[in-house]
Amino acid sequence: MFAALSDRTRRSLLSRLQKSPLKISDLAAPYDISLPAVSKHVRVLERAGLVRRSIDGRVHECTLETAPLETADAWLQRHRVLWGSTLDALAAFVEEDDS
Repeated sequence: MFAALSDRTRRSLLSRLQKSPLKISDLAAPYDISLPAVSKHVRVLERAGLVRRSIDGRVHECTLETAPLETADAWLQRHRVLWGSTLDALAAFVEEDDS
């Protein structure tokens, strides 16, 4: 998932999907890249579980899936507490050592 989020275009696509589901053609409209390139980005997001695509004939509609983002956020929150306390302890140690 983090690899999928590392690309600026994919993050932008997800931001657009926050508002509502969109057809691939509508999702691609503001970008200066080809429709196949946008579709490739969507496939990466699908594999990461961040987008669900429904197909009705030739119309592909994409919907944002928030569950993986919520899971990642929970993981980051747990580690942020650990990292924060570790860095606070290091800062306190360095300040004591400077005295």
